[in-house]
Amino acid sequence: MRWRPDFIIPFLALILCLGGQSLTHAEGKFNLKPGAKGKNCLNCHDGFEEILKNPFVHSPVKSWDCVGCHNPHAASHDKFLDADPKDICVRCHTKVFPDNPVSTHKVAADGNCVNCHDPHAAKFKFNLLKGGSELCSECHKALGERIAAVQFKHAPVEKGCVNCHDPHASAAAGKLLKDNVPGLCIKCHDTEKINFQKKHMNYPMAGTRCTACHNPHGSNQRGLLYDKVHNPFANRKCNQCHEGPSSPTPLKLKAGGFELCRGCHSNMINETLAQNRLHWPLLDRNGCLNCHNPHASDQKGLLAGPIMDVCGKCHVDTINKLKTVKSKHPPVEEGTCMACHLAHSSNQGLLLNKPSVIDICGECHDWQKHSTHVIGDEAKDPRNPNLTVTCQSCHRAHGTDADKMLLSPTQTEMCTKCHKEFKR
Repeated sequence: MRWRPDFIIPFLALILCLGGQSLTHAEGKFNLKPGAKGKNCLNCHDGFEEILKNPFVHSPVKSWDCVGCHNPHAASHDKFLDADPKDICVRCHTKVFPDNPVSTHKVAADGNCVNCHDPHAAKFKFNLLKGGSELCSECHKALGERIAAVQFKHAPVEKGCVNCHDPHASAAAGKLLKDNVPGLCIKCHDTEKINFQKKHMNYPMAGTRCTACHNPHGSNQRGLLYDKVHNPFANRKCNQCHEGPSSPTPLKLKAGGFELCRGCHSNMINETLAQNRLHWPLLDRNGCLNCHNPHASDQKGLLAGPIMDVCGKCHVDTINKLKTVKSKHPPVEEGTCMACHLAHSSNQGLLLNKPSVIDICGECHDWQKHSTHVIGDEAKDPRNPNLTVTCQSCHRAHGTDADKMLLSPTQTEMCTKCHKEFKR
Protein backbone atom coordinates (compact mmCIF):
# COMPACT_ATOMS: atom_id res chain seq x y z
CA MET A 1 0.00 0.00 0.00
CA ARG A 2 1.42 3.36 -0.99
CA TRP A 3 0.83 6.54 1.05
CA ARG A 4 -0.64 9.43 -0.93
CA PRO A 5 1.21 12.75 -0.53
CA ASP A 6 -2.04 14.63 -0.11
CA PHE A 7 -2.71 12.43 2.99
CA ILE A 8 0.79 12.39 4.55
CA ILE A 9 1.23 16.19 4.78
CA PRO A 10 -2.00 16.84 6.76
CA PHE A 11 -1.19 13.80 8.98
CA LEU A 12 2.26 15.16 9.89
CA ALA A 13 0.77 18.58 10.53
CA LEU A 14 -1.74 17.03 12.95
CA ILE A 15 1.05 15.23 14.87
CA LEU A 16 3.09 18.42 15.16
CA CYS A 17 0.03 20.31 16.33
CA LEU A 18 -0.76 17.77 19.02
CA GLY A 19 2.88 17.66 20.09
CA GLY A 20 2.96 21.42 20.31
CA GLN A 21 -0.21 21.37 22.41
CA SER A 22 1.30 18.88 24.86
CA LEU A 23 4.45 20.99 25.17
CA THR A 24 2.34 24.09 25.75
CA HIS A 25 0.21 22.45 28.38
CA ALA A 26 3.02 20.75 30.36
CA GLU A 27 5.48 22.50 32.67
CA GLY A 28 8.55 20.88 34.17
CA LYS A 29 9.15 17.34 35.30
CA PHE A 30 5.64 16.97 36.76
CA ASN A 31 3.82 17.98 33.51
CA LEU A 32 1.79 20.55 35.40
CA LYS A 33 -0.73 22.84 33.78
CA PRO A 34 0.45 26.41 33.10
CA GLY A 35 0.51 28.32 36.40
CA ALA A 36 -0.05 25.24 38.51
CA LYS A 37 3.47 25.27 39.92
CA GLY A 38 3.25 28.70 41.52
CA LYS A 39 0.35 31.03 42.24
CA ASN A 40 -2.03 28.12 41.93
CA CYS A 41 -0.56 26.82 45.21
CA LEU A 42 -1.99 29.86 47.02
CA ASN A 43 -5.52 28.58 46.42
CA CYS A 44 -4.90 26.26 49.37
CA HIS A 45 -1.87 27.83 51.07
CA ASP A 46 -3.55 31.21 51.48
CA GLY A 47 -1.56 32.17 54.60
CA PHE A 48 1.55 32.11 52.49
CA GLU A 49 0.79 35.56 51.07
CA GLU A 50 1.78 37.14 54.40
CA ILE A 51 5.15 35.39 54.24
CA LEU A 52 5.77 36.84 50.80
CA LYS A 53 5.45 40.38 52.19
CA ASN A 54 8.87 40.00 53.86
CA PRO A 55 11.60 42.10 52.23
CA PHE A 56 13.84 39.13 51.39
CA VAL A 57 12.25 36.38 49.31
CA HIS A 58 14.03 33.20 48.18
CA SER A 59 14.57 33.31 44.40
CA PRO A 60 12.62 30.10 43.59
CA VAL A 61 9.69 31.40 45.62
CA LYS A 62 9.89 34.78 43.93
CA SER A 63 9.63 33.05 40.55
CA TRP A 64 6.76 30.82 41.82
CA ASP A 65 8.84 27.69 41.36
CA CYS A 66 7.38 25.75 44.31
CA VAL A 67 8.11 22.45 42.59
CA GLY A 68 11.79 23.34 42.61
CA CYS A 69 11.81 21.95 46.15
CA HIS A 70 8.43 20.28 46.67
CA ASN A 71 6.70 17.34 45.01
CA PRO A 72 3.07 18.33 44.35
CA HIS A 73 1.76 14.76 44.61
CA ALA A 74 3.56 12.66 47.21
CA ALA A 75 6.97 12.49 48.86
CA SER A 76 9.10 10.45 51.23
CA HIS A 77 10.15 13.59 53.09
CA ASP A 78 8.39 16.01 55.40
CA LYS A 79 6.54 18.96 53.83
CA PHE A 80 6.43 17.14 50.48
CA LEU A 81 10.09 17.91 49.82
CA ASP A 82 11.24 15.95 46.78
CA ALA A 83 14.63 15.09 48.33
CA ASP A 84 16.41 15.06 51.65
CA PRO A 85 16.55 18.68 52.91
CA LYS A 86 20.36 18.64 53.07
CA ASP A 87 20.50 17.71 49.38
CA ILE A 88 17.95 20.22 48.09
CA CYS A 89 19.82 23.41 48.93
CA VAL A 90 23.13 22.38 47.39
CA ARG A 91 21.47 21.76 44.04
CA CYS A 92 21.48 25.52 43.55
CA HIS A 93 23.90 26.75 46.22
CA THR A 94 26.94 24.88 44.92
CA LYS A 95 29.53 27.39 46.20
CA VAL A 96 28.58 27.35 49.88
CA PHE A 97 31.62 25.26 50.83
CA PRO A 98 35.16 25.86 49.55
CA ASP A 99 36.88 22.92 47.88
CA ASN A 100 39.26 22.21 50.76
CA PRO A 101 37.81 23.75 53.92
CA VAL A 102 40.05 24.02 56.97
CA SER A 103 37.00 24.27 59.23
CA THR A 104 33.29 23.78 58.67
CA HIS A 105 30.22 24.88 60.60
CA LYS A 106 28.61 21.68 61.83
CA VAL A 107 25.06 22.89 61.29
CA ALA A 108 25.89 23.68 57.65
CA ALA A 109 27.92 20.50 57.10
CA ASP A 110 24.98 18.46 58.42
CA GLY A 111 22.70 20.16 55.88
CA ASN A 112 20.52 21.86 58.47
CA CYS A 113 20.27 25.07 56.46
CA VAL A 114 16.81 25.88 57.82
CA ASN A 115 18.28 26.26 61.32
CA CYS A 116 19.59 29.62 60.14
CA HIS A 117 17.68 30.41 56.92
CA ASP A 118 13.98 30.59 56.09
CA PRO A 119 13.52 28.69 52.82
CA HIS A 120 10.73 31.03 51.66
CA ALA A 121 11.13 34.62 52.90
CA ALA A 122 12.46 36.55 55.88
CA LYS A 123 12.94 39.99 57.37
CA PHE A 124 16.72 39.70 57.21
CA LYS A 125 19.22 39.56 54.37
CA PHE A 126 20.12 36.09 53.08
CA ASN A 127 16.76 34.91 54.43
CA LEU A 128 18.26 34.66 57.92
CA LEU A 129 15.83 33.90 60.73
CA LYS A 130 17.39 36.59 62.94
CA GLY A 131 19.78 39.45 62.33
CA GLY A 132 23.39 40.00 63.28
CA SER A 133 24.85 38.05 66.17
CA GLU A 134 21.44 37.29 67.63
CA LEU A 135 21.11 34.28 65.34
CA CYS A 136 24.50 32.88 66.35
CA SER A 137 23.63 33.26 70.03
CA GLU A 138 20.77 30.80 69.59
CA CYS A 139 23.39 28.01 69.67
CA HIS A 140 26.39 29.82 71.14
CA LYS A 141 24.32 31.01 74.08
CA ALA A 142 27.03 31.12 76.76
CA LEU A 143 29.35 33.10 74.49
CA GLY A 144 26.52 35.45 73.52
CA GLU A 145 25.71 36.13 77.17
CA ARG A 146 29.36 36.75 77.95
CA ILE A 147 29.76 39.17 75.04
CA ALA A 148 26.73 41.11 76.26
CA ALA A 149 28.04 41.27 79.83
CA VAL A 150 31.70 42.30 79.33
CA GLN A 151 32.75 45.85 80.08
CA PHE A 152 35.00 46.40 77.07
CA LYS A 153 33.51 45.46 73.69
CA HIS A 154 35.29 44.54 70.46
CA ALA A 155 33.83 46.71 67.68
CA PRO A 156 33.71 44.02 64.95
CA VAL A 157 31.87 41.66 67.31
CA GLU A 158 29.27 44.33 68.02
CA LYS A 159 28.67 44.65 64.28
CA GLY A 160 28.25 40.91 63.80
CA CYS A 161 30.07 37.59 63.94
CA VAL A 162 30.49 37.41 60.17
CA ASN A 163 33.03 40.25 60.29
CA CYS A 164 35.59 37.65 61.38
CA HIS A 165 33.90 34.29 60.77
CA ASP A 166 32.54 32.61 57.68
CA PRO A 167 29.14 31.16 58.62
CA HIS A 168 29.49 28.02 56.48
CA ALA A 169 33.14 27.03 56.15
CA SER A 170 36.59 28.58 55.96
CA ALA A 171 39.33 27.67 53.53
CA ALA A 172 41.82 29.79 55.47
CA ALA A 173 41.70 28.98 59.17
CA GLY A 174 40.18 27.04 62.03
CA LYS A 175 37.11 28.18 63.99
CA LEU A 176 35.59 29.45 60.71
CA LEU A 177 37.91 32.47 60.77
CA LYS A 178 38.25 34.31 57.46
CA ASP A 179 42.01 34.42 57.91
CA ASN A 180 44.59 33.20 60.38
CA VAL A 181 45.65 35.29 63.35
CA PRO A 182 47.38 37.76 63.13
CA GLY A 183 46.44 38.20 59.44
CA LEU A 184 42.82 38.75 60.40
CA CYS A 185 43.67 41.26 63.14
CA ILE A 186 46.07 43.45 61.16
CA LYS A 187 43.33 44.22 58.64
CA CYS A 188 42.08 46.65 61.28
CA HIS A 189 45.08 47.13 63.59
CA ASP A 190 48.16 48.69 61.99
CA THR A 191 51.19 47.27 63.82
CA GLU A 192 53.44 50.00 62.38
CA LYS A 193 51.66 52.83 64.16
CA ILE A 194 53.66 54.44 66.97
CA ASN A 195 50.80 54.22 69.44
CA PHE A 196 50.36 50.48 68.74
CA GLN A 197 54.09 49.83 69.24
CA LYS A 198 54.16 51.86 72.44
CA LYS A 199 51.30 49.83 73.94
CA HIS A 200 53.22 46.67 73.15
CA MET A 201 56.46 47.85 74.77
CA ASN A 202 58.08 48.26 71.32
CA TYR A 203 58.16 44.52 70.76
CA PRO A 204 57.53 43.41 67.14
CA MET A 205 53.93 42.20 67.03
CA ALA A 206 53.25 41.74 63.31
CA GLY A 207 53.88 37.99 63.40
CA THR A 208 52.61 37.14 66.86
CA ARG A 209 49.37 35.41 67.84
CA CYS A 210 47.17 38.22 69.19
CA THR A 211 44.74 35.82 70.85
CA ALA A 212 47.47 34.62 73.21
CA CYS A 213 46.82 37.79 75.22
CA HIS A 214 43.62 39.36 73.91
CA ASN A 215 40.09 38.04 73.99
CA PRO A 216 38.66 38.77 70.53
CA HIS A 217 35.08 38.68 71.82
CA GLY A 218 35.47 41.27 74.56
CA SER A 219 36.79 41.52 78.10
CA ASN A 220 36.50 43.12 81.50
CA GLN A 221 40.15 44.18 81.19
CA ARG A 222 41.33 47.18 79.22
CA GLY A 223 42.93 46.34 75.92
CA LEU A 224 40.66 43.28 75.68
CA LEU A 225 43.14 41.26 77.73
CA TYR A 226 41.78 38.02 79.11
CA ASP A 227 40.22 38.48 82.53
CA LYS A 228 43.03 36.75 84.48
CA VAL A 229 46.42 38.32 83.76
CA HIS A 230 49.89 37.01 84.75
CA ASN A 231 51.53 39.51 87.11
CA PRO A 232 54.69 40.22 85.07
CA PHE A 233 52.57 40.78 81.99
CA ALA A 234 50.09 43.00 83.88
CA ASN A 235 53.02 45.08 85.16
CA ARG A 236 54.45 45.40 81.62
CA LYS A 237 57.60 43.49 82.59
CA CYS A 238 57.90 41.55 79.35
CA ASN A 239 61.68 41.44 79.63
CA GLN A 240 61.35 39.39 82.81
CA CYS A 241 60.73 36.37 80.56
CA HIS A 242 61.68 37.60 77.06
CA GLU A 243 64.80 39.17 75.63
CA GLY A 244 64.49 42.96 75.38
CA PRO A 245 62.78 44.67 72.40
CA SER A 246 66.14 45.91 71.05
CA SER A 247 67.65 42.42 71.15
CA PRO A 248 68.33 40.56 67.86
CA THR A 249 65.83 37.98 69.17
CA PRO A 250 63.34 40.17 71.05
CA LEU A 251 60.65 37.55 71.71
CA LYS A 252 63.02 34.72 72.64
CA LEU A 253 62.49 33.28 76.11
CA LYS A 254 65.34 33.67 78.57
CA ALA A 255 65.13 30.02 79.63
CA GLY A 256 63.41 26.86 78.50
CA GLY A 257 60.83 24.57 80.09
CA PHE A 258 59.94 24.96 83.76
CA GLU A 259 63.27 26.68 84.48
CA LEU A 260 61.78 29.92 83.12
CA CYS A 261 58.98 29.78 85.70
CA ARG A 262 61.23 28.67 88.53
CA GLY A 263 62.45 32.21 89.11
CA CYS A 264 59.09 33.19 90.61
CA HIS A 265 57.46 29.85 91.37
CA SER A 266 60.49 28.19 92.98
CA ASN A 267 58.62 26.73 95.97
CA MET A 268 55.98 25.11 93.78
CA ILE A 269 58.58 23.71 91.37
CA ASN A 270 60.71 22.32 94.21
CA GLU A 271 57.71 20.67 95.88
CA THR A 272 56.65 19.22 92.54
CA LEU A 273 60.06 17.74 91.78
CA ALA A 274 60.23 16.20 95.27
CA GLN A 275 57.33 13.85 94.52
CA ASN A 276 57.83 10.28 93.26
CA ARG A 277 55.73 10.65 90.10
CA LEU A 278 55.84 13.65 87.79
CA HIS A 279 53.39 14.70 85.10
CA TRP A 280 55.55 14.33 81.98
CA PRO A 281 54.46 17.53 80.16
CA LEU A 282 56.15 19.48 82.94
CA LEU A 283 59.52 18.00 81.97
CA ASP A 284 59.58 18.53 78.20
CA ARG A 285 61.01 21.61 76.48
CA ASN A 286 57.71 23.51 76.73
CA GLY A 287 57.28 22.76 80.42
CA CYS A 288 54.52 24.78 82.07
CA LEU A 289 53.42 26.19 78.70
CA ASN A 290 51.92 22.83 77.75
CA CYS A 291 48.99 23.61 80.02
CA HIS A 292 49.22 27.30 80.97
CA ASN A 293 49.04 30.57 79.06
CA PRO A 294 51.97 32.72 80.26
CA HIS A 295 50.26 36.03 79.54
CA ALA A 296 46.54 35.93 80.29
CA SER A 297 43.60 33.56 80.34
CA ASP A 298 39.92 33.33 81.14
CA GLN A 299 40.60 30.19 83.15
CA LYS A 300 41.63 29.78 86.76
CA GLY A 301 45.37 29.24 87.18
CA LEU A 302 46.02 30.72 83.73
CA LEU A 303 45.10 27.41 82.08
CA ALA A 304 45.31 27.52 78.31
CA GLY A 305 41.64 26.51 78.04
CA PRO A 306 38.85 24.68 79.86
CA ILE A 307 40.37 21.82 81.80
CA MET A 308 38.70 19.15 79.65
CA ASP A 309 40.31 20.70 76.57
CA VAL A 310 43.72 20.99 78.25
CA CYS A 311 43.72 17.41 79.56
CA GLY A 312 42.08 16.17 76.38
CA LYS A 313 45.05 17.21 74.26
CA CYS A 314 46.94 14.20 75.61
CA HIS A 315 44.24 12.03 77.18
CA VAL A 316 42.20 11.81 74.00
CA ASP A 317 41.14 8.21 74.54
CA THR A 318 39.73 8.96 78.00
CA ILE A 319 37.80 12.02 76.82
CA ASN A 320 36.41 10.23 73.76
CA LYS A 321 35.36 7.26 75.87
CA LEU A 322 33.59 9.56 78.28
CA LYS A 323 31.48 10.97 75.44
CA THR A 324 30.07 7.55 74.60
CA VAL A 325 29.56 5.81 77.95
CA LYS A 326 26.05 5.76 79.39
CA SER A 327 26.98 6.04 83.06
CA LYS A 328 29.30 9.02 83.56
CA HIS A 329 31.12 10.05 86.71
CA PRO A 330 29.93 13.64 87.39
CA PRO A 331 33.36 15.11 88.35
CA VAL A 332 34.80 13.84 85.06
CA GLU A 333 31.80 15.00 83.03
CA GLU A 334 32.02 18.44 84.65
CA GLY A 335 35.72 18.69 83.88
CA THR A 336 36.94 18.65 87.49
CA CYS A 337 39.83 16.24 86.94
CA MET A 338 41.54 17.76 89.99
CA ALA A 339 38.86 16.28 92.26
CA CYS A 340 40.87 13.05 92.10
CA HIS A 341 44.21 13.88 90.44
CA LEU A 342 47.07 16.32 91.01
CA ALA A 343 48.18 18.27 87.97
CA HIS A 344 51.93 18.44 88.50
CA SER A 345 53.13 15.48 90.55
CA SER A 346 52.15 13.00 93.23
CA ASN A 347 53.49 10.17 95.35
CA GLN A 348 50.57 8.06 94.18
CA GLY A 349 50.04 6.16 90.95
CA LEU A 350 47.97 7.97 88.27
CA LEU A 351 48.85 11.21 90.09
CA LEU A 352 46.01 10.59 92.55
CA ASN A 353 45.66 13.22 95.26
CA LYS A 354 45.34 10.79 98.19
CA PRO A 355 47.15 7.54 99.07
CA SER A 356 43.91 5.55 99.17
CA VAL A 357 41.30 5.31 96.43
CA ILE A 358 38.74 4.71 99.17
CA ASP A 359 39.65 8.06 100.77
CA ILE A 360 39.33 9.85 97.43
CA CYS A 361 35.88 8.38 96.79
CA GLY A 362 34.93 9.14 100.40
CA GLU A 363 35.26 12.87 99.70
CA CYS A 364 31.91 12.63 97.89
CA HIS A 365 30.53 9.16 98.70
CA ASP A 366 29.84 7.92 102.22
CA TRP A 367 30.68 4.35 101.29
CA GLN A 368 29.86 3.04 104.76
CA LYS A 369 26.22 3.89 104.12
CA HIS A 370 26.44 3.12 100.43
CA SER A 371 27.38 -0.54 100.83
CA THR A 372 27.94 -3.22 103.43
CA HIS A 373 30.61 -4.84 101.27
CA VAL A 374 33.94 -5.07 103.07
CA ILE A 375 36.69 -2.97 101.46
CA GLY A 376 40.12 -1.85 102.53
CA ASP A 377 43.50 -3.32 103.41
CA GLU A 378 42.04 -6.36 105.18
CA ALA A 379 39.87 -7.39 102.22
CA LYS A 380 41.85 -9.40 99.68
CA ASP A 381 40.53 -9.54 96.13
CA PRO A 382 39.89 -13.26 95.39
CA ARG A 383 40.64 -12.65 91.71
CA ASN A 384 44.15 -11.42 92.53
CA PRO A 385 45.63 -12.01 95.99
CA ASN A 386 48.09 -9.15 95.39
CA LEU A 387 45.21 -6.66 95.41
CA THR A 388 42.82 -5.47 98.08
CA VAL A 389 39.16 -4.70 97.46
CA THR A 390 38.59 -1.01 96.78
CA CYS A 391 35.87 1.00 95.06
CA GLN A 392 37.60 0.34 91.75
CA SER A 393 37.29 -3.40 92.19
CA CYS A 394 33.67 -2.98 91.05
CA HIS A 395 33.46 0.53 89.58
CA ARG A 396 35.42 2.36 86.88
CA ALA A 397 36.25 5.90 87.95
CA HIS A 398 35.53 7.66 84.65
CA GLY A 399 32.35 5.80 83.71
CA THR A 400 31.02 2.72 81.95
CA ASP A 401 28.02 1.61 79.93
CA ALA A 402 26.66 -0.26 82.96
CA ASP A 403 24.52 1.23 85.72
CA LYS A 404 26.42 2.89 88.59
CA MET A 405 29.65 2.69 86.60
CA LEU A 406 29.97 -1.03 87.27
CA LEU A 407 32.60 -3.02 85.42
CA SER A 408 30.03 -5.64 84.37
CA PRO A 409 26.69 -5.14 82.59
CA THR A 410 24.65 -6.25 85.63
CA GLN A 411 25.14 -6.30 89.38
CA THR A 412 24.76 -10.10 89.43
CA GLU A 413 27.53 -10.55 86.88
CA MET A 414 29.71 -8.18 88.87
CA CYS A 415 29.23 -10.03 92.17
CA THR A 416 29.66 -13.54 90.80
CA LYS A 417 33.13 -12.69 89.48
CA CYS A 418 34.26 -13.20 93.07
CA HIS A 419 31.32 -15.07 94.60
CA LYS A 420 31.39 -17.90 92.11
CA GLU A 421 29.26 -20.16 94.28
CA PHE A 422 26.25 -18.00 93.38
CA LYS A 423 26.82 -18.16 89.64
CA ARG A 424 23.96 -19.82 87.74
